[in-house]
Amino acid sequence: MNSPRHRANMVHVYNCHPFASQQIVQVEQEPGLVCCGGGALFVVATGGCKVEAYSLEQEGCPLICRFATMGTVRSVQHSKIGDYLVTIEEKNSATYLRAYTNWRYQAEEKARVGVRLLGHLLRGASVRGGVQMEIIEIPLSERPVAMACCSVTGDLLVGCENTLVLFTLRRQNQQNLQNQSQQNIQSPWPNTQQSSSQSQGQTSTSNQNFSVLDFERSVIMHLPKITPKQVALCGGYVAVQAELEVLVLKLDASSEPKTMDKSLDTSKSADHLEDQSDFLLIPRHQELLGDRAKDCDIPVSIEKTGLEDKGQYTLSYVLFRRFTPEFFQGCSVEETQLHSLQLYPLFTSNQSVSMDEPACMFCFFSLPNAGYLYSLKGGVELLSAYQYPEKVLEAVLTDHLLHVITRNALQCFTVRCAAVAARIEDPYIDTTMRACPPCSLEVCALRMQLFIGLRSVCVYGRHVILLSTADTETSEETERTTQRRGLELKEHTMLTGIFLAVGIDPATTPALESLLSRPFLSRKWTISSPKETSAAGHGWNLYVVDTVSPFTLYQEMVEYSQHYAETSPQAQSLRHLLSEAHLLLRASLLQTSEQQQHSEGDPTPSQQKDTDRQPERQTALQTDRQELEEALRQNCAQLGDCFSRASQKDCHLALPYYRMSGLSVTEVMVRNRPHPSSPHSYGPGFLFYLKHYLLEETEQTLNQESADEVIDIFGQSDPSELITVCASPSMINVSPARTLQILQRLEDTAGVSVPLTITMATMMLRLDDLPQYTQLINRHAEMLLVYGFIEEPRLLLHGGGQHAHVRPTALAHQLAKLQPGLLVAAMVALHENNKVQLEQADHVFKELGCENCLQVDFWEAMLMASSQEAVIQELLFRLASVYIDQLTYTNSDTHSSVLHAPQRRRSLKSADDLINSCSHYGALYPWLTVLSPAYSTSFQHQESLHKLQSLLCGPSLSIGSVLPLLERLSEETLWGFSLHLLCATRRGQYDSSIEKLLDRCPQAIIAYANHQLQDKNMALWWQKLLPELCNRTRAAAENSILLAALKETLVVVAMETSPTDFLELIPDDGTAAYFLPHLLTCSQRHLLT
Repeated sequence: MNSPRHRANMVHVYNCHPFASQQIVQVEQEPGLVCCGGGALFVVATGGCKVEAYSLEQEGCPLICRFATMGTVRSVQHSKIGDYLVTIEEKNSATYLRAYTNWRYQAEEKARVGVRLLGHLLRGASVRGGVQMEIIEIPLSERPVAMACCSVTGDLLVGCENTLVLFTLRRQNQQNLQNQSQQNIQSPWPNTQQSSSQSQGQTSTSNQNFSVLDFERSVIMHLPKITPKQVALCGGYVAVQAELEVLVLKLDASSEPKTMDKSLDTSKSADHLEDQSDFLLIPRHQELLGDRAKDCDIPVSIEKTGLEDKGQYTLSYVLFRRFTPEFFQGCSVEETQLHSLQLYPLFTSNQSVSMDEPACMFCFFSLPNAGYLYSLKGGVELLSAYQYPEKVLEAVLTDHLLHVITRNALQCFTVRCAAVAARIEDPYIDTTMRACPPCSLEVCALRMQLFIGLRSVCVYGRHVILLSTADTETSEETERTTQRRGLELKEHTMLTGIFLAVGIDPATTPALESLLSRPFLSRKWTISSPKETSAAGHGWNLYVVDTVSPFTLYQEMVEYSQHYAETSPQAQSLRHLLSEAHLLLRASLLQTSEQQQHSEGDPTPSQQKDTDRQPERQTALQTDRQELEEALRQNCAQLGDCFSRASQKDCHLALPYYRMSGLSVTEVMVRNRPHPSSPHSYGPGFLFYLKHYLLEETEQTLNQESADEVIDIFGQSDPSELITVCASPSMINVSPARTLQILQRLEDTAGVSVPLTITMATMMLRLDDLPQYTQLINRHAEMLLVYGFIEEPRLLLHGGGQHAHVRPTALAHQLAKLQPGLLVAAMVALHENNKVQLEQADHVFKELGCENCLQVDFWEAMLMASSQEAVIQELLFRLASVYIDQLTYTNSDTHSSVLHAPQRRRSLKSADDLINSCSHYGALYPWLTVLSPAYSTSFQHQESLHKLQSLLCGPSLSIGSVLPLLERLSEETLWGFSLHLLCATRRGQYDSSIEKLLDRCPQAIIAYANHQLQDKNMALWWQKLLPELCNRTRAAAENSILLAALKETLVVVAMETSPTDFLELIPDDGTAAYFLPHLLTCSQRHLLT
């Protein structure tokens, strides 16, 4: 993917000083190399073979120890995990890679030093003698060029000419050394648990319980098309930097064997480049992020070397960036080289630093005139592009500042790491709940500190270490400058000839003349190695500059922002400065969490000396965190003030910032009151905040003064929201008379509307003006009022949303008394429009004291309106239960349940109404009227019985679900028997039903048979009913009811059977004269058909 050379980020400059103090480290010889870590500053004298360690955590930086190296140190790095030093050394024209462990014991003047090869642990007397400094020789097949230590695992990455070699940090304790053979502890990549447990002080004073560090060569990565100049390693991410290219890879371990991709064949391209050796090929600019990075032309192959590791390693491309030499940025081509490659991890406050992998991973690298900061986890993204005002020599990234040095100055830029970490830590950021300045926020530069002749910079905590030397130039450098100038003249002549050959005279074109004046072709022959310090230098200094804490810098930024707040409160700079301060506080909170975890876990070497002060340190950290959280709330309030007056684009951010500030709505209103001298106007962000606050269902209510002020605010700024404002439960204390005046003005200007009428009626109700209330509520038809409640449900109910319970308003209480039908219709409409849930509606009716009347009416109305099957089945079961309870109560002399309380009024819908209007209520079977005549019980009992019978006759109710409930009803009464018989019939138990009906109510048998014994059940007339009647009439020959039923049955059987079948059905002892007319009828019908 091609992209512009630099993102056009504007850099703000603020006069805030990030530096607190500085001191000069007293070193005897001119420093050549410096690095820091573990609370120590390591200094290698120019051309020397000795390392001196100074304490950064004590005043004056006293000397900790000094020890000799085995060769001239060309590069040195410290690992926080394992507390070891690794060096690239030269001796006798050979280059070596060595690691120095337990170096702190040289401070106790112990001369014992062990030297061993990688993987060959010292044993015998060396082990029994106690802890000693060890020098581990790490053999390599190629000359090491660069190296890096992982700050998470302590692993070591070494860059050679065209390869990267990964060494995994291992740990052996004394017992394993004595009892086991030469084996290292097994651990797959990433070596988090074993390696990270080795904090900065892996140097126990007990000779019986010390550990020995070692390395295992785990994997080799071949990069045939790139020559590393710098490498970085952190948490499985591998970064390699060439002169103008940066490649970031992710190395993962897998327990399953996997075939590695072979590297691409590059011999052809190499020959092609050799053929074109007379041409200068300038690569195009490229930026490939995420999965697209694999499309770069740099193949990488893996060669696994760990003998004990059984897992396989896989590589994935993360980031590739290639730069074209800049001709127009004030730097020569040989100066346009990348530097300061860094991978920086960041843990969130809910992570364990010793166990979890970093939540955030950042990659930084820099050109002389621009720096680039990328976020690698959760999607690769360019966070910031830093445009330097002058040529930068080195840069170091921390969690809240970027430190850069030029030849004569140290300057700091803000970074966006905390913004990324905040979004990973809190999923509610960038919502209406919480906010954080965006990751794309423009960076700012702080006040610089001037020095002379700066050469290098490194950072440990709040200590910035600077090495400066006099600006001298050796005779070799002078000669090199002369040769370069001669070559530049030759290039200028050659290019001028090329342009003249094609008919272009550069002298007539100023742009071409300016282009030719720059030495952009000399790069191919003048790539020089980094300068070494000359012995002729006559001045140098080693500074330790202490930066102020992020909280102190925050306080200075807030003080600095007061200038903008007083002169231009809506200035973009004020908002930007407060956003920078916000990110500083978030970075401080992350630091406090990490410090707290470190103090609770393994102490650092400096902390081991005062472990008795751990409780004091914990208390101090807790106090600091509380102070930071309070400052964060104040900052959020200030940002809320900014965004409350912001434009429509950003005004919505006032809501989350005010929420995070912890301010009450009254306090926010005070902060946003217009000045008396200014015209009365409120910012869109404040109105947005106030509207959302009133829309929320909170338990907080405003007092009358504040509520009246809110009405005035919206009456002036946004009258269309007055109905919503008045419906808010927070406005319960508003003055109804004053509100009515404002609402009347709204009606005069905007016209009559149903929600406005209901709102005005509510205010009349609060004034106890029932005539005016009645007049207003009767202004619209009932259905229109229902639509009004749908538009603004809070006129009827308060609560809902995230709250499980809702409560009725005063208007709902009034409707329950005088217009229950309107209340039920409104509740049904609210449910069908997803404004209220079924359980919430039940709670409302219980609050109204109408759970035995209006609640049942609501369920019956819901059954007519709802189309959701789950809701329908729930309602059917509830209604059947209620009907059974009502029948039980009216049939019992005693009761104990509240649900059994007598109804105060008739239902809104009678049984006939429900049968005629609701498909779930079926028409009553004819035989039921015989079993339960209307005059046999009270009206209330009769209604409940008919509704239950209608549900059982309907198509929707599941009989099996109500059978357990019906057991409460006795069969002694005919209406109770009718319900049990109805259930048995619905379940297909016709034989037993016929027998029971003949036993209890034989006069209903023909009506039952005519309705139930049809179609496929027709045969039951002669298979079951006829034999039963014959048997019963034989025993009771004088029973007229049975004889009449037998006669009707014979008529049906004669119509449905053949003469032969009819003869077989006649009982043997039957009277021929009784059956002969029916047999004759059957024969005649048979002849006719």
